Amino acid sequence: MPQPIIVERFDSKEISESKDNPSVDLIYMIMNTEDYATAKSLMASTIPAKFGDLFLYDYHIVHQGNGIWEGTARYVKWKSESQYSFDTGGGTQHITQSIANVGKYAAGGFSAPDFYGAIGVTDDRVEGTDITVPVFNFTETHFIDNALVTGAYKLALFNLTGKVNGSSFKGFAKGEVLFLGASGSKRGLEDWEITFRFAASPNVASLSLGTITGISKEGWQYLWVRFIDDEDTTAKALIKRPVSAYVEQVYSYGDFSGLGIGV
Repeated sequence: MPQPIIVERFDSKEISESKDNPSVDLIYMIMNTEDYATAKSLMASTIPAKFGDLFLYDYHIVHQGNGIWEGTARYVKWKSESQYSFDTGGGTQHITQSIANVGKYAAGGFSAPDFYGAIGVTDDRVEGTDITVPVFNFTETHFIDNALVTGAYKLALFNLTGKVNGSSFKGFAKGEVLFLGASGSKRGLEDWEITFRFAASPNVASLSLGTITGISKEGWQYLWVRFIDDEDTTAKALIKRPVSAYVEQVYSYGDFSGLGIGV
């Protein structure tokens, strides 16, 4: 018997048009084999994963006799459901510098030194304090077609974890969203349920700390302050004075379009 072959039939591409459930059937003829496994392998290796904007739903083959099989692959619209949740519980940050000092008080006969907003100043250090800062935590759960959840896609999710958005994303400006990772599970043979976790922190501009002004930082950049030993001559006291501020990038940027959930 000649080598098994597969060809698309001349009357293939049976199209069903509807607003919610469009579909296309591709019809093939498999010839020169009586073996089911061979026919199935030819069908599986030939049919595309997508047809236009439709996705492969299923396929079947039917034996016609005399080494001939008929195969049909159906393509349907991917119905993408999604779920969204959020909280604004905030995060905790340790700071050593206030936005502004709003009061100084001293015992009789003493003057309160001016520490220029430094918090918790002792003889040898600036202790600071923990505060709640605005962090917007949100998750999105998407149901993604099995054909799209490839090894390369899973690797992309891995590589984007711990990155911040390199461009605007979900209404947030560049640098405000940190991708915390994704978890997924396969639902039968059709799709995956994948939950994406994010945290958003606002960018700030024109921030002032003591006599340091004009500070700008993105939400997930780290700000720290350098102090020097100085003297408040009025209060006759040694102080820790903030003299410079530094903004550090601690997370790399990522292209969040690679998540496949829109931007």
